[in-house]
Amino acid sequence: MIPLRLVLTPALVVAGLILSMVIATAAKAPHPQEEDPLTGVRVALPASWTGTTTPSEAMEILVLAGHADSQGIEGAGTAGAAVDRGGARPMDPRMRDELFWNRRVRDAVVKTGQARGLKILSYEPDQLTIPNEEDPRTNWSVGRRHHDAGGYALEIHFDAYGNHGVGSGLIPNVRSPATRIDESLALNFGRYPISFRGGLGAPRRGISILEIGKLEGQLERKLRDPQSRNAVVAALALRIVDAIEMGIGRTSANQWLSSPPDADDNAPQETDRRTNAEDG
Repeated sequence: MIPLRLVLTPALVVAGLILSMVIATAAKAPHPQEEDPLTGVRVALPASWTGTTTPSEAMEILVLAGHADSQGIEGAGTAGAAVDRGGARPMDPRMRDELFWNRRVRDAVVKTGQARGLKILSYEPDQLTIPNEEDPRTNWSVGRRHHDAGGYALEIHFDAYGNHGVGSGLIPNVRSPATRIDESLALNFGRYPISFRGGLGAPRRGISILEIGKLEGQLERKLRDPQSRNAVVAALALRIVDAIEMGIGRTSANQWLSSPPDADDNAPQETDRRTNAEDG
């Protein structure tokens, strides 16, 4: 279970009380057909893959913020239900809300992982818009080079709201066999088909995608609430880092319920660029 002292600060006592269920959830993910108290519905598509490749503790982990280089381009990520449905102001006018939260969670994951002794780092493109997806500065290019050099690359996303999105879960890279890090993230967040939408651009380049949850409902409200957002980001980061540590063998898998593979790995075919604009 996540130590309470790591999630709460004196300024976030109220948020800590609100997030008591979240902390418990971080230690024990729900059955895939149940709704997570914080991140909401989990992916319910058939998926047959299992991550069995064992990474070493020395493997360097790269964490990316999804859509960090595609703002203003088709596939820039979701604006979230609060903006699109509720008329709220974007968190940052330069970008869609998904990228704003992708960056916050990415940075918290790296900070938490480094504090725990993981070899983990992040990458931030030098521009919010890089039209050429093969530009060496894009997430895809940097993640592919990192993967091909023997590292593990993970891209953080929030899924689209409503019927545009599917829910939380891990989409493993398809450039190499899924690892036990992929498996532990899938146990905790849900398991997408390996061929989701015909194979997305990031997984084809060796980058696993973590959809934290649909950017709507309680998750989005707690992120937007100044009284709880820091605690929510911290809780999500700790949950991700716990899963990574489990994947490299630092902790026991017995702390979570399994999200077992299903019978097949088929999903609707759809083209993507950086991922579809409505799909996180």
